[in-house]
Amino acid sequence: MTPFGARLSEAVSAYGPLCAGIDPHASLLADWGLTDDVAGLETFASTVVEALAGEVAVVKPQSAFFERHGAAGVAVLERTIQDARAAGLLVLLDVKRGDIGSTAAAYADAYLDAASPMQVDAVTVSPYLGFGSLEPFLATAERNGGGVFVLALTSNPEGPEVQHARIGERTVAGAMLDHLRERNAEASPQGSYGAVVGATVGELTEDVDINGPLLIPGFGAQGGTVADLRRLFGPVWEHVLPASSRGILAAGPDVASLRRAARAVRDELA
Repeated sequence: MTPFGARLSEAVSAYGPLCAGIDPHASLLADWGLTDDVAGLETFASTVVEALAGEVAVVKPQSAFFERHGAAGVAVLERTIQDARAAGLLVLLDVKRGDIGSTAAAYADAYLDAASPMQVDAVTVSPYLGFGSLEPFLATAERNGGGVFVLALTSNPEGPEVQHARIGERTVAGAMLDHLRERNAEASPQGSYGAVVGATVGELTEDVDINGPLLIPGFGAQGGTVADLRRLFGPVWEHVLPASSRGILAAGPDVASLRRAARAVRDELA
């Protein structure tokens, strides 16, 4: 099975470095004239998949906005994942899971195992139970050609409390990046284990050259610009995957308008 890192490189070569969010906020549902219920959720998600197929490399559903609608909302998420992958999109599920032992393994099986109806191409995870706690995710991803994105330097203002704390000579974030660099060593064109690094971190003091993808939230509506991306990540641009949600989704519900918005962001990044 082709590893996720190689599949991501191929998709970015074809469609450009853009990860488009599928974030059905209650406010966005209202802006689209949809009800804040499962019916509105399904219409929203299916419209976004229809609009973005063949336009972007990756879509990133935010699991929480589906889960808030209960079991029926999770069923919509499952269908959205399946429809997006069938349409040729890579699916990065934003779940930020983190646990230990058999519980971590169960989460990994739910999202990364080929036997799961919710299998995606990659997931986000939290390493703050220790990087070793992620081993079930990394192992399941490797067996199934999947990817894992590890929180490292996030765009929220509370992040530095943990991420900038020091372990000897290294910060916690630096330690996470070192682990990822080791995991991705020798992979070509890039490894399958990525880091989440915010576009609004200010000055970048860590080495983010991990030979793996860098998911960059905080771009677009959250304040990060293309100039910020180039300044922070220029030396590793081939690994950069900026994420944009509201900047694209605000153009809905018209499919053609969503496509134009995605193309505009894609062209700006190019």
